Amino acid sequence: MRKTGKLDYLELSAAGGSMDSVKAFYASVFGWSFTDYGPTYAAFDEGLEGGFQGDKAEAPAKPLPVLYSENLEETFEAVTAAGARIVLPIFSFPGGRRFHFADPAGNELAVWGE
Repeated sequence: MRKTGKLDYLELSAAGGSMDSVKAFYASVFGWSFTDYGPTYAAFDEGLEGGFQGDKAEAPAKPLPVLYSENLEETFEAVTAAGARIVLPIFSFPGGRRFHFADPAGNELAVWGE
């Protein structure tokens, strides 16, 4: 249900790669599906929560989408096999473990698990 003040949508750039390569990456690794709105826009509906990082040393320079994984090692291998660049290998943080990667368009994302 949509509600005022709740995160509802996240737009990412695909300008650093082809739209086809970006869609293929997310479809193969995470099972995402897309609705195309012309040749330069593809929408996804995969759920969203968020948070703010107040520590300047840890705060991302740009918004950082964080995805969940039930098996972090499997997802790490899938992301690597799909050609992503690993920005930060798996590390522990309060609440779980995660890693960061850059997708084919150059967007940095993180994946976390318990």
